Amino acid sequence: MPGTRSTGLLALGGIAVAALLTVIGHLEVNDDLNPWALTISDFAVSDRGGVIDAAMVVLALTTVALLHGLRRTDPPRSGRAIELLLGAWVAGLLLAALVPTNEPGATMTTSAYVHRYASVVAFLALPVGGWLLARHPDLTPAARTLRTLVVLSLVLAGGMVWSAYPGDRLLIGLAERLLILTEVAVLATVALTLTRRSPDEDGALTPARGA
Repeated sequence: MPGTRSTGLLALGGIAVAALLTVIGHLEVNDDLNPWALTISDFAVSDRGGVIDAAMVVLALTTVALLHGLRRTDPPRSGRAIELLLGAWVAGLLLAALVPTNEPGATMTTSAYVHRYASVVAFLALPVGGWLLARHPDLTPAARTLRTLVVLSLVLAGGMVWSAYPGDRLLIGLAERLLILTEVAVLATVALTLTRRSPDEDGALTPARGA
């Protein structure tokens, strides 16, 4: 069973792969699509089953790896809630990857609504989970960073909600990309903190689990 340092490195690699796939997906789609006015889902539906969908799956699996690593540390009292919230983030990502939204400008379909609300669940679950992660004893060095990222992500989520409704989708693509960047930074912060654990700390956990 891999130690938490190895899990952290694996997660950082997964985040890097997901970011690379997302960039490639943006470069491959129709040049007429405006990234500031259209969401990543709008880009993904133009290349259904392509690299952007793959990036979402990779990011979900990366989160599963982080959950595995955190289980090998000393869990806080909120450990169960953290697992449920990160699990909701994973489920939301996978569902959004599997169920496409509608083409830009088209009438919302049932699958589009499923995609939308799966994304909403994911976007809300990760910040709440990130706030609880800041209380994790093994993530204490990153607590302030995690809380800052969570607050920023909630502000950006509010901006995206404003854009989607009263704002007539003004710069909704920019708001969403900044939101995703901030939330992925939460995962990257957790992964980076796990990589800084010493081998002795990881090794000390194994006997306790087998006792």
